[in-house]
Amino acid sequence: MKVRIVVDSTADVTPEIREQLTVVPLSVSFGQETYIDGVTINHNEFYQKMAQSKDLPTTSQPSPDAFARVYEAAKNAGEEIVVLCVSAGISGTCQSAMIAAQDYEENVYVVDTMHVANGLGILAEYALQLAAQGKSAKEIAQAIEAERENVQFLAMVDTLTNLQKGGRIPKSLAIAGTLLSLKPVLTMKGGVLETVAKARGTKQGYSLLNKEVAAAGIDFEKPFLLAYTGVTDESMQKYLAAAGEIWNEGGKPVRQVPLCSVVGTHAGAGAVVVACFKKH
Repeated sequence: MKVRIVVDSTADVTPEIREQLTVVPLSVSFGQETYIDGVTINHNEFYQKMAQSKDLPTTSQPSPDAFARVYEAAKNAGEEIVVLCVSAGISGTCQSAMIAAQDYEENVYVVDTMHVANGLGILAEYALQLAAQGKSAKEIAQAIEAERENVQFLAMVDTLTNLQKGGRIPKSLAIAGTLLSLKPVLTMKGGVLETVAKARGTKQGYSLLNKEVAAAGIDFEKPFLLAYTGVTDESMQKYLAAAGEIWNEGGKPVRQVPLCSVVGTHAGAGAVVVACFKKH
């Protein structure tokens, strides 16, 4: 049977890869205005509105019915499904996917990737590669469950404003951190975002990112993807200029995309996020 790979809209991938995926969108709200992520608002529009908004936007998970419609369409097409969800530790999206799957137990495999954004994105791209090799839905789901711990996801946050607005850090800490030019470096651990270190300034932040990546190594045989927040890719270009050859060693194009709204809401503008499979 043909295998359909389904993701939610927090998965960051290139446009070419997105065309091969079925995307179930989350919703994004600015006050009373609600948008369908990636459908009625794109990444650029999201960051423009966030820059103009006094309060942080909120996001809402898809309903079980949204997933059920996708499952039904795949069933009618004679397809098996692998659903790759944003970490259950930061969203209820996976629960919605699992509730909907109860009526499609033989055809649907739901995987909590324990990742988000480009971390989820490279797992989805890897799943597409396995599907192209003729792997079954069950085999792909098992492979993703085995590889999700092997994905390195690292983010350097350029501003503390959004973390403070979202209640993640006190206002006093945000003010002090801004004065000291602190740049938190975050990672996904156990399905939730954790702080690896707090860099003093952007230069040290980039250095910490590269140090963490180099320590684990990059498996260039599998997908890797870089992402940025904001209306422009200025932060990404600065990071790449400071990164040296670390991302070029595999001889493959270094791809970059805007970061999804879920992580972008908390990271704020100017963040740089890298995702790759660790080298065994």
